[in-house]
Amino acid sequence: MTKKGNSIIRTIYLYIFALVGLAFLISGAVRFIDMGLKAFIFTKAEEQEKLNFRQPTTFYSVEKVEGLENNESLTEEERALVKEWLADYKVWKEDSSKVNYVEIQRQRNASSSLASILVGLPLYLYHWGIIKEDIRKRERSG
Repeated sequence: MTKKGNSIIRTIYLYIFALVGLAFLISGAVRFIDMGLKAFIFTKAEEQEKLNFRQPTTFYSVEKVEGLENNESLTEEERALVKEWLADYKVWKEDSSKVNYVEIQRQRNASSSLASILVGLPLYLYHWGIIKEDIRKRERSG
């Protein structure tokens, strides 16, 4: 392949990867801005998520399960399992009431956004720097 052919392929490669880096950078920045707007300005935007996290997690009502603790038709082992489940459920219920699920989701989004920026920024800067250097060389020689 000729030197000019290699130059065109190299240029295409550099522009594509500069564009990919820029896309990562923009994507991460947009998600960060969106998250900030939801957290500080549009505070009702995440109300549905808050409600979804408050849904009961059990298929049966706790009262029915509590009634099984002393049910004579169950074996001693089954009653012990019911008591253990109830104790675990009460601990989970207490622990889950202290958790801010929306904040957890925001931190997941922030982590993802930051990862996109940390990948996209160096990718973009490196390839764009090479492109600018090539343009300077062409201007000097031509």
